Amino acid sequence: MGTRILDGLAIAAGIRSDVSQQLQQLPEWVGSPGLAVVLVGDNSASEIYVRNKVKACGELGIRSLLLRPVPTLTTDELLVIIDELNGRDDVDGILVQLPLPAQIDAKRVLEAIAPAKDVDGFHPVNVGRLHTGQECLSPCTPTGVLEILQRSRIPLTGAEAVVVGRSDIVGKPTSAMLLRANATVTTCHIHTVDLPKHTREADILVVAVGKPGLITAAMVKPGAVLIDVGINRITNREELERFFPGDAARAATFEKRGSVVMGDVDPAAYAVCGAYTPVPGGVGALTIAMLMHNTVKAARMRRGL
Repeated sequence: MGTRILDGLAIAAGIRSDVSQQLQQLPEWVGSPGLAVVLVGDNSASEIYVRNKVKACGELGIRSLLLRPVPTLTTDELLVIIDELNGRDDVDGILVQLPLPAQIDAKRVLEAIAPAKDVDGFHPVNVGRLHTGQECLSPCTPTGVLEILQRSRIPLTGAEAVVVGRSDIVGKPTSAMLLRANATVTTCHIHTVDLPKHTREADILVVAVGKPGLITAAMVKPGAVLIDVGINRITNREELERFFPGDAARAATFEKRGSVVMGDVDPAAYAVCGAYTPVPGGVGALTIAMLMHNTVKAARMRRGL
């Protein structure tokens, strides 16, 4: 059989197709769902993410509104913008691109977004609903992880799942969703004693730490499913040769760009596992697709559909 590659790009395309169908099925009186994206500051990575989000909206027929306040904006000034968006009926989803500039209190801003329009799923109300098994807007990347597993027909009920990473954005919600799907879940983090002991027990291993090659082949149970959420930039030639020996395509990319992208899993572990998500082309591809899904879901929920 060999190792199976879980193609995030193909799964994301399937989700976008589903979203397109949902849009067509919306009653005429609803109109086209609207997503407001607020981008503050001059973070180059954020610029790319936002451009891709706006582009995805255009391709699907979701209205997008891009707000670019001045970089010197204060927390209170941003809260006024959020309050106005909360009150607009033509805005179904509000997304504040992170990270925000240092002078802004991100927690206050995220908590000011109306839970019904919180398409990122970060509001404490949506977090609470997720953990208590209620209908909610759930975070895009963890929901994408579950979509990959379910659409790839990976059995979750009774599976030993280990999540490495406990961030509010990925690790914790992924653990909660796997628990809801009837997996037995262990959450590991920086203070976990003997990490390999836990990872070797995993039928499903989700890694979201941001440390290249953290998970080695020796840490993986034979036949396990590896879901790699990490996106790391390798700029060191020694690391390139350590993680990708003899990989001519990666070497060529490194020569051209001065870097290559890799996940939190050492590629040597692919030979041991049963299936894995590549980086790039894995979980990352799902995040924007799930944002589109959440925007349509928010439009439906707000109107009681």
